[in-house]
Amino acid sequence: MTELLVGTKKGLMVLRGSAGRPLAIAGRAFAGEAVEFAMRDPRSGRYFAAVTHGQFGPHLFYADDPTKEWKQAEGPAFPPAANAAVERIWVVEPGIGDGILWCGVAPAALFRSTDGGKSWRLVEGLWNLPERATWEPGAGGLCLHSICPWPGEAKRLAVGISSAGVWLSEDAGESWRRSVGGLVPRYLPEEARKDTHAYCVHNMHRAPRQPRTLYMQFHGGVYRSDNGGDSWNDIGSDRGLPSDFGFPLVIDPHDPDRAYIIPLKADADRVTPDGCVRVYETGDRGNTWVARADGLPRSQAYLTVLRQAFCSDGGKPLGLYFGATSGEVFGSVDGGRTWSTVAARLPPVASVRCGVS
Repeated sequence: MTELLVGTKKGLMVLRGSAGRPLAIAGRAFAGEAVEFAMRDPRSGRYFAAVTHGQFGPHLFYADDPTKEWKQAEGPAFPPAANAAVERIWVVEPGIGDGILWCGVAPAALFRSTDGGKSWRLVEGLWNLPERATWEPGAGGLCLHSICPWPGEAKRLAVGISSAGVWLSEDAGESWRRSVGGLVPRYLPEEARKDTHAYCVHNMHRAPRQPRTLYMQFHGGVYRSDNGGDSWNDIGSDRGLPSDFGFPLVIDPHDPDRAYIIPLKADADRVTPDGCVRVYETGDRGNTWVARADGLPRSQAYLTVLRQAFCSDGGKPLGLYFGATSGEVFGSVDGGRTWSTVAARLPPVASVRCGVS
């Protein structure tokens, strides 16, 4: 059975069915509310949903079965001394070690759970950085949206912030250092780039089998790091992409040389280039990119795919799934070679993650 957790602007859709075929809606939760992100922790089987209520704001919920009862977590919430309130919950990421999870929110902050996601505490080392006073929000706000643990090393962590760059910790968040070497903020005048703090990271993932390898979708650029995030190499320019602007990003968990992105035309026109929906794949660490579009709309399809709306199932062959703000969800069961529509006529899709597969 394939299970997709699809966060939409009007609730969480739980899709289930046979791989490679249209999926049915097995359940709907948080009807009418914006579900910004939903995921399943493969270690415990527990599900999480980040929900923004129109009156009561953002809250995190958890459940053992996404089609049944959900419980509200204790947090994430800032302590009184922080003089801040959570505006949006962007991502929940399993950590290294029993019961450890991380959560990224806006305004850019990191929370940690040690009890499997039932309660959360602010990582004060990141929140109290002196540089925070210079951070600037991107178009989606000042948000911590990417969390990259280091497999086998519980204290090593990388996070991506829009638009404050990449931050690395080697002591479980007690201290941090910024790492933006090689990144070029082309959205700024050249004379302003040298001293800027506005490095607008759009998405970042670590290769599980080669942790020193990370891939990034930047605001106008695609990058790879070969040294754990200490520096970055341009892999988007003149390598077969129609555009290097975008948000979605997936790494093949079995092959650190293979990654996938879905480009958008430009920051001023955030739709698929030329009205043609294409997923771009690299099998050589970004030296070249190849379009994968068999089964996807090829004309008059000006779709927008958001930051968290692209995922893999981790299988062999690799299953890939993404959703669009037009309400469609597309899937591939052969590593992106062919695609089909697995769900249609949903509310605008904010996130897609695999549950049971």
